Amino acid sequence: MEEIQSQSDLYRSSSSSASSPTSRVPSSHFFYVRKPGSLRQPISFEDSPEWEDTPDVDSRMEDEAGGGDSINYATTTTPISPSLSKMNSGSMASSPPPVPEGGGAAVVVRKIAGASIAWKDLTVTMKGKRKYSDKVVKSSNGYAFPGTMTVIMGPAKSGKSTLLRALAGRLPPSAKMYGEVFVNGSKSHMPYGSYGFVERETQLIGSLTVREFLYYSALLQLPGFLFQKRSVVEDAIQAMSLSDYANKLIGGHCYMKGLRSGERRRVSIARELVMRPHILFIDEPLYHLDSVSALLMMVTLKKLASMGCTLVFTIYQSSTEVFGLFDRICLLSNGNTLFFGETLACLQHFSNAGFPCPIMQSPSDHFLRAINTDFDRIIAMCKNWQDDNGDFSAVNMDTAVAIRTLEATYKSSADADSVEAMISKLTEREGTQLKSKGQAGAATRVAVLTWRSLLVMSREWEYYWLRLILYMILTLSIGTLYSGLGHSLSSVATRVAAVFVFVSFASLLGIAGIPSLLKEIKIYRSEASNQHSGAFVFLLGQFLGSIPFLFLMSISSSLVFYFMVGLRDDFSLLMYFVLNFFMCLLVNEGLMLSIACIWRDVYWSTLTLISVHVIMMLSSGHFRIRNALPKPVWTYPFSYISFHTYSIEGLLENEYLGEVFAVGEVRSISGYQAIQGNYQISPDTNSKWRNMLVLLAMAFGYRLLVYVLLRFGLNKNVSGRLLLSHKKNNSSR
Repeated sequence: MEEIQSQSDLYRSSSSSASSPTSRVPSSHFFYVRKPGSLRQPISFEDSPEWEDTPDVDSRMEDEAGGGDSINYATTTTPISPSLSKMNSGSMASSPPPVPEGGGAAVVVRKIAGASIAWKDLTVTMKGKRKYSDKVVKSSNGYAFPGTMTVIMGPAKSGKSTLLRALAGRLPPSAKMYGEVFVNGSKSHMPYGSYGFVERETQLIGSLTVREFLYYSALLQLPGFLFQKRSVVEDAIQAMSLSDYANKLIGGHCYMKGLRSGERRRVSIARELVMRPHILFIDEPLYHLDSVSALLMMVTLKKLASMGCTLVFTIYQSSTEVFGLFDRICLLSNGNTLFFGETLACLQHFSNAGFPCPIMQSPSDHFLRAINTDFDRIIAMCKNWQDDNGDFSAVNMDTAVAIRTLEATYKSSADADSVEAMISKLTEREGTQLKSKGQAGAATRVAVLTWRSLLVMSREWEYYWLRLILYMILTLSIGTLYSGLGHSLSSVATRVAAVFVFVSFASLLGIAGIPSLLKEIKIYRSEASNQHSGAFVFLLGQFLGSIPFLFLMSISSSLVFYFMVGLRDDFSLLMYFVLNFFMCLLVNEGLMLSIACIWRDVYWSTLTLISVHVIMMLSSGHFRIRNALPKPVWTYPFSYISFHTYSIEGLLENEYLGEVFAVGEVRSISGYQAIQGNYQISPDTNSKWRNMLVLLAMAFGYRLLVYVLLRFGLNKNVSGRLLLSHKKNNSSR
């Protein structure tokens, strides 16, 4: 017992002396007491994976024309941070360290897969109550080299994602950027295929395997032959350590579980690696990941960076092991840059400012506790609480003061001077400009999206095959309810009611497909943000892909209804019935797609569609003949925009025009006269084809509305804004 007690006392004394020269900073406190002039060595990363320096190799020229570029191993000559130099030598030099000579060529090896990026005095303002009054990012400076991982860290709403989007040219219309961004020393935009951007939340297709999903993404992105695309898909799978999951469904199937969040995140990154980008931007790669998945993700990204790719990503918080894998860190708080440099130098920077990292505490936890203003509210709640060290209200420095101190210390440090010197060296002369790697043609994209939609529909049993089953149940119910009507004059009213119920309820039942349409829209937005797809290509592919499925539903439901109710026994009339109902489903699909584009929410889309269908039922002419409807509102416009009206009218004209009913023994009336008291139709035999053309026009009209919503509404913040920023960069050159 005495030996154990002596070892415990030895541990306490050593940890106490390591924390501070005077007294140890309790890691459990929600505040930090500044100790002017106190310095401490940063904690070690003995538990972190050790990464050996990549040996220098000759960089190979990229074969842009043949599309055979590959990620090559490359090293960059980077300066040692002044803070690290002080730690190693023990001297406190006042002048910044010398920058390697030779200009940009000595700093970064050109003509490799990676590319250097630097930003100078970058400021981003958001449009609020006052025009562009709120500064989200304020005068940020930094750079990133090939073969390295540069992380942008900070608390929530500190400007991390905004800075990342500004570097990638993906700011929303409500933002305005000032300052300069240099890629390989030139102030120009990054063309298609030269960079990749991974959103925080990426929509994946759960009914496809990992290999299928990446292969279809490659077909949408890359020109060239199929065997070349298969090779890049396999390279992406290997790069993101997805070989064990390549043939597994992303979302699972029946009793099989899908991929976990960490594996899904790696699939979303692998989709961008298909283009073999020079620079890869990732927004929160550790979003919703546990500690094991987070470490595996960062080890995979570290391996990717060692292959020459330039990685820039945001992160909120990380473990000690993950923190040890970063090369450089850009620390933000309220848009202000508190530090930019190497990760170990950031620990020394906090010590120089009087906020040393307590022992056995994660550096990222320490950074965020020092600069996150949310902790001030926790301290305010704990003012009356007591603990062993006294009252929590006795706080010597709050977070706002800590932020100002860290910012002032950084601006006057040699690290800030070193960053400015490195940016000057990187921008002295222009290097190799990035070139576009080509893009798949529109016809290829339409074919790929059509085939992918067919494959997804064949596997999405919850939304597609279940709808087919529901349609069959509805048709059987209506057929048994109205069976055995006969062809007498007395059955006309009941037959009209049967056609009305069939068309109206079948259209209403189509609302079950809203979740699948919303999923398709989300996938489109995800692909359009990286210019993998377009509004016209998406609509045409979705339209062609849905035709076989809708035709299968129409022909199966129509045949059951037609023969169970006992309509006229004529093959041409049967084919018109099938075609009419198919056009009705096509119009209904376009209506659902347009409503889903407007709301992008299951609840509001379903509620709106139910209301629209109820109004269309009331104005279709069954409850009250059309010429007896009130002219304002019900006749114009409800009756004329209701596709129920044209479908039911065409089906009844198909059934009764040309039919003759006997009235007594000597008198007979035509089918047109027999139905006049129950439904208003046209006596013209060609009227049913005009109704068919109206349905076809409405089907295309709704999809034209969807195109307008996607092209000028939803897509305004993605490809349209990207093209605008590219034109702006070209004009400034």
